[in-house]
Amino acid sequence: MDETSPHIHVDHKVLESGPEIRNLVASTFGRTPDEPSVVTTGCGIQVPYAMTSPRPESVTCLACREHAHTEYLRYADEIERLGRGPMPGVNVTGAQLGEAVARLRDLARRFAR
Repeated sequence: MDETSPHIHVDHKVLESGPEIRNLVASTFGRTPDEPSVVTTGCGIQVPYAMTSPRPESVTCLACREHAHTEYLRYADEIERLGRGPMPGVNVTGAQLGEAVARLRDLARRFAR
């Protein structure tokens, strides 16, 4: 663990670390998972979980910002690609997918600043 880093980082698993995933797990299983005490960051070091943030405005590590930017764009592209084909059994409209893609691209843009 690199306790000397003065920066705020992002969790390497940016898509799995936000409050939306925690809320989804809580609503699905009725329990919330414990937050880890130490995480691997987007820049590859290990820091206390408290030194990470999912909010672009709070992240000060440039390598982590780049990592989050890339991950959110990749995920937006993947959702957009999957939304083009038939999705039997999925109860999501094209408009909802478009909104999700727009939110992910906005997050990516905010991390790129």
